[in-house]
Amino acid sequence: MAEDKEVLREVWEGRIPVRFELAAADVSSVEPPDHFFLLVPRVTYITLVMDKVKRQFQKHVDLQEHEQEMWFEFDGQPLKWHIPVGLLFDLLAHRTILPWNLTVHFSRFPEDELLRCPTEEAIEAHFMATIKEADCLKHRSAVINSMTKRDHNQLWTGIKSDRFDLFWSSNKRLMQSKLQGQANAVDYFRAVPIRLYQADKPYVQPLFRPVDDEEKQLTLRDLLEESAPDALPESGIGLKAVINGIEPPMDTKIQWLSEHLSHPDNFLHVAIVGSDEGGSL
Repeated sequence: MAEDKEVLREVWEGRIPVRFELAAADVSSVEPPDHFFLLVPRVTYITLVMDKVKRQFQKHVDLQEHEQEMWFEFDGQPLKWHIPVGLLFDLLAHRTILPWNLTVHFSRFPEDELLRCPTEEAIEAHFMATIKEADCLKHRSAVINSMTKRDHNQLWTGIKSDRFDLFWSSNKRLMQSKLQGQANAVDYFRAVPIRLYQADKPYVQPLFRPVDDEEKQLTLRDLLEESAPDALPESGIGLKAVINGIEPPMDTKIQWLSEHLSHPDNFLHVAIVGSDEGGSL
C-alpha cells in the first residue's frame, strides 16, 4: 500500500453535524424534548449512535406503549442501518444545508422498507461479512483467513469506538497490494471491491481490475465509462461521482482510491448523485 496516512486520517475524521428530533407521534411528555445534536462520524453506522440518542429521548416516550427498536428517517425516507452514515448522507442529502435533520421514531417500524437490527452483534456480523467479501476480491481471502480473532476484534472495536490507530493496526494488512511470501506478487489488487449507488436503483458491484491487460493502471474515468457513463462530466446529464463526500478527479487511479478512500468495510462506495438535489434509497 502506497500509504498516505494523513489522507487516511482525514477520511476517518470526517464528521456530519446531525440534529435529531423525536417524532411528534412518539412524544408522551407534556412538552416535546429539545433537539439533540451530534457530530456523527462518516465511517460509522447510524445504529452505533442509537444509545446516545435513546438516552436523550426515552424519558419523553412511553416505552411500554411503543416498540423498543428505534429507527431514523430523513425527509420521509427510512435510513438503512447497514449503509455507512457518510454514504447515506451523500446519496440522500448531499445538497442539504447542515445540520442534517433526522427524525427519531420509537413506533411504526417500516417493515416493508427496513430490516430489523435487534442487536449490536447484527451490525458487527454485517461489517465483518463485508470485509471478508472485500478480501476475497482483493486477495482471494488470503489476508482475512490469516488474521487472528484478536485482529478481527480490533477492526470492529476500532470503528465502534472511533479509534483510528486501533482500526488501522489491523486494516493495513487488508490494504496491502503486494503480499509477503507471494510468488510473482504484483503491486495491485486482484479486483477492487466497488459498489456504485444511485437513487431508486439497486447498487451495482462490477468486477473491476485496477489495471488493464497491459498492466496500465485504470482510473475513475475508466470505471465510470464501464459502469456508470451517465456520471461522466461530458455526458451532460448532470450526475457526478462522490466518494466519502469528495468528488475525485477523473484521472485518479482506482488502486489509490481503494487504498485511501474505501470505507472501513474495505469497499469503495461510490454515490452517483445529481448536481443539485438528493435522492431516495
